[in-house]
Amino acid sequence: MNGFCYDSGMALYLKLPKAETQHAFNHQRWEELLASGEMARYETQRVETDRYGHLVLSPWAVARHGIYQSRVIFLLQSQLPGGLAMSECPVSTSDGVKLVDAAWMSRERFAPMREFNVFDRAPEICVEVLSPSNTRPEIEERRELFLEIGCEEFWTVGATGKVRFFTCDGDESDRSELCPAFPGQLDV
Repeated sequence: MNGFCYDSGMALYLKLPKAETQHAFNHQRWEELLASGEMARYETQRVETDRYGHLVLSPWAVARHGIYQSRVIFLLQSQLPGGLAMSECPVSTSDGVKLVDAAWMSRERFAPMREFNVFDRAPEICVEVLSPSNTRPEIEERRELFLEIGCEEFWTVGATGKVRFFTCDGDESDRSELCPAFPGQLDV
């Protein structure tokens, strides 16, 4: 059945490759895109890839998105100084290279990947700042992709600044275990 299962009363199911088997391809494709200058052609759009190496373009977000993203990075770096807070962090997943809006990675996790242009393991904390165009299934899928490659906590920041924390099991929590002082509400 080629990885697809279909029954008229059932949703389409697609089986993605394991992230470990996808990493080499993702690295090669990302390097090709960087070397060719292809990604520079899309300076007004955010560039990711799918599992086939095709470009997936998204428009850059509104001002509030960048403000929340910056706020998350500042708070992560100040509350967890033993690691690195970063934005637009490229990670290799079973569905291509995806960018994490804001992330925190321990120095121990970062050390073996410091020369990579794309990380094989997700940062311990991955944060998605939601845009009006994001759908719930899309964000849930991103959460699963990041958890599969080592994300320990997945957070979302909504349009009002509300922060939702999810554990590595995908369960919602009242607060972060890795960064317990992180607020549940960001103000602009």
